[in-house]
Amino acid sequence: MPQIDFTLPHWAYWLGLILFPLVAAALAKRPKPTERTYSLFLGYFILITGGILGLHRLYLKSLVGLIYIPIFICILYANSEGQTARSAVSDMSNAVRQAERTLDRETPRVETAEADLPGLLQKQADAEAGSLDKRRADRDVKRAQKRIEQGRERIEEAKADLQTARPAMETAESDLTFWRNFAKYAFWLILAAMAVDAVLLPGLVRKANANLPPERPLSETELKLKELEDAERKDDSSYVSRGWTGRIDRLSLFCGEFVSYWAVIAVIVYYFEVMSRYVFGSPTNWAHEAMYLMFGMQYLIAGSYAMLTESHVRVDIFYAPLSPRRKALVDLLTSVFFFIFAGTLLVTSWIFAFDAIAVPSGNGLLSDWARGQITTGEMLTNWDLLQWTDTNIRWGEISFNEWEVPLWPMKWVMVIGGLLLVLQGISKFARDIRVLVRGA
Repeated sequence: MPQIDFTLPHWAYWLGLILFPLVAAALAKRPKPTERTYSLFLGYFILITGGILGLHRLYLKSLVGLIYIPIFICILYANSEGQTARSAVSDMSNAVRQAERTLDRETPRVETAEADLPGLLQKQADAEAGSLDKRRADRDVKRAQKRIEQGRERIEEAKADLQTARPAMETAESDLTFWRNFAKYAFWLILAAMAVDAVLLPGLVRKANANLPPERPLSETELKLKELEDAERKDDSSYVSRGWTGRIDRLSLFCGEFVSYWAVIAVIVYYFEVMSRYVFGSPTNWAHEAMYLMFGMQYLIAGSYAMLTESHVRVDIFYAPLSPRRKALVDLLTSVFFFIFAGTLLVTSWIFAFDAIAVPSGNGLLSDWARGQITTGEMLTNWDLLQWTDTNIRWGEISFNEWEVPLWPMKWVMVIGGLLLVLQGISKFARDIRVLVRGA
């Protein structure tokens, strides 16, 4: 199987987190078609991302897509067997190397001991009985004999290991080559089928649209159910208050909707990771880290959105039956605990963010400024394009794995999340006062 040697550039990671939600939001706000049809653009998108599973055919209700699945399963099985064979090759190769090292080490030792043994025996025979020389000669003879005996045993064991390990290694290497070729040819077969479908896809989309059944009008029961669902569904914009607090609410609403599209990025990245690991045998060192950092930022940014839309977990057994004025009074009395938490989060995040920029590994002007080594004016006047483009310049804290993504931006997102939460708390506080004063 071909290997995928791809590491996501840092700039692409940040650019994707910014641009993807903007594009996705623009697409989501497009007017929906009145009639259901199959999209050629979506068909090609599915072909590129999931064509290896035949999902583009299944999207168009073509059962020919089922042919892809057993071929894909064969690739997974071949990769699994190849992994087993690779482990066997590694084990047998280690056994062969260890046996060869044993032979290289013990053979000269035994030969030297065998060459020295006659002389030692002669010294033993010439030494006077009971003397110190006699005892030393006896000890030297025993050592030489023991060395010869143990060395011969190790040599025999090493030879036996070689006789077993070498054929096993050759068999494992043959199996590994077979399964690699099997997976490779199956993969090329799928690619060939995808290439053919790429040419046929426009016709397949036209055929699928032509075979679409006419839209069935909703029954009276279905219409009533739809009206009930529409009545119970509360749009996020309905949470936006009037007056100056509405600006804060709209900011929280925008930020929450913005980061919600990051969940789609996670699906794409983890899909890429699974395919890279199990199909191409090329696990990444960046996918998991990129996504758990992204989810951490999403959790912080979406806090104000959850507060606005009342999505936080709350025990409503006493709160729900209260009137709006009493609810507002309870919220005002308990807001002190919220502001303690939100203020602590904001201050602590600010400290974390500055510490992340000021770490000793940071060698850029921004890190020097954060450490207090230069003034703000010196930092701004000496700033140039190299601070952005020079790969040897690091502004602050980075991760410890091979990806080495900067971590200080995540710390500043904590500051943004804390600030949004405080602002939304102020908006809620003002609205509760408005309810008590005006009764609405």
